Amino acid sequence: MRQKIKKILMTGLILFFILVFAIVLLFRFIPIPTTPYMISETSNHGAISYSWVNLKDISASLPLSIVAAEDVNFCNHWGFDLAAIRSAIEQGSKRGASTLSQQVVKNLFLWHQRSWIRKAFEAVLTPVVEISWPKKRILEVYLNIAEFDEGIFGIEEASQKLFGMSSNKLSLQQAALLAAVLPNPKQRSVIDPSKFIQKRALSIADGAATILKDDRSDCFTD
Repeated sequence: MRQKIKKILMTGLILFFILVFAIVLLFRFIPIPTTPYMISETSNHGAISYSWVNLKDISASLPLSIVAAEDVNFCNHWGFDLAAIRSAIEQGSKRGASTLSQQVVKNLFLWHQRSWIRKAFEAVLTPVVEISWPKKRILEVYLNIAEFDEGIFGIEEASQKLFGMSSNKLSLQQAALLAAVLPNPKQRSVIDPSKFIQKRALSIADGAATILKDDRSDCFTD
């Protein structure tokens, strides 16, 4: 009986991972229809704004700014930035080690509340996404499902609603300002940026120009 239960559990686990892998592969090719967090926000606060745009139709300044702000080693890691993790541990920082790949996994498949269970799922799914998707796709999905203001999801909606223009028209300064409100868009504003956000945006713009000059942007600008 024990062997039978063990076999059933193992079969269920294998089928679960096959299903997860199939979903990850599917999302490599199709626009993301929604996410658990978007559904939660719709339930809690009413309607949200969300639309999809392909990476090739986004201003080149946007991916550069996002990488400069959130994950400067994006092109050179396999999903986890070990140097950033060590630095965060040494400094006692609560933030700074989470890569764009990890954030995509959290935003697309998991929930936002911190817990060891979520981190465990994140640790398993992040390498799966890294293996299954090219870096450009990871960045494309991130830009499309990130929240840039209260209930405003995706870079196209953020550009239209916050700047009144398509995301392919944004300047480096505007892109850096959008990147500067992450990861806390509910308390940071693009429309009325604080001095901290303005200073952070200037730093991000400088960082975007810097990574464009070296190999840290090769995986999404070639």
